[in-house]
Amino acid sequence: MRLDIITCLPDLFDGPMNQSIVKRSQTKGHVEIAIHNLRDYATNKHKNVDDYAYGGGAGMVLSVEPIDKCISGLKEQRTYEEVIYLTPDGETLNQRMANQLSLNENMILLCGHYKGVDQRVRDHLVTKEISIGDYVLSGGELAAMVLADALIRLVPGVLNDESSALTDSFQDNLLAPPVYSRPVEYKGWKVPEVLTSGHEANIEKWRHDQAVKRTEERRPDLLD
Repeated sequence: MRLDIITCLPDLFDGPMNQSIVKRSQTKGHVEIAIHNLRDYATNKHKNVDDYAYGGGAGMVLSVEPIDKCISGLKEQRTYEEVIYLTPDGETLNQRMANQLSLNENMILLCGHYKGVDQRVRDHLVTKEISIGDYVLSGGELAAMVLADALIRLVPGVLNDESSALTDSFQDNLLAPPVYSRPVEYKGWKVPEVLTSGHEANIEKWRHDQAVKRTEERRPDLLD
């Protein structure tokens, strides 16, 4: 998988994209991440990539030209399955969407900023719009990091145990069951006996029952 991320704040990605699983995925060659500074495509000497909105109102808007130049340049090098714009009014990200997108080979993630991007970018250049929740951030960079992390961990070979991702919350419309580790007892708090029984069928049934119970209590909407 290759992710080309377009942003006017590239330094924000230095830490998150170079730590833990995301870093290992790049080191192993399973994932390639390229950060593109939108200001490199500005057409004025001050490297401005925003302008006032027609019709007035507060806030600046990312201009269409530098975004078009960046995306067009990338498309000359390879074919992209999706050009994704991170925006609060996009389709809400969920595990099913992440599963589907993780099958793609090349994607562009466009980070909005200020009051967003010129609508012509959304009309003519973007193929999918994604939100990570019903709230507003200062820019799309954090949302792009969340999306990238959700996708990267699904790429074959990234996790040491690929079955781990298949047992995460939401993979089967259920929340994950409780998990325990050593010691078997701490301050009188004991691990459920079934988990130390070694009886695989009973353990799987317990985990499924607990997942259903937890989902009913916390996210009954998933069972609908």
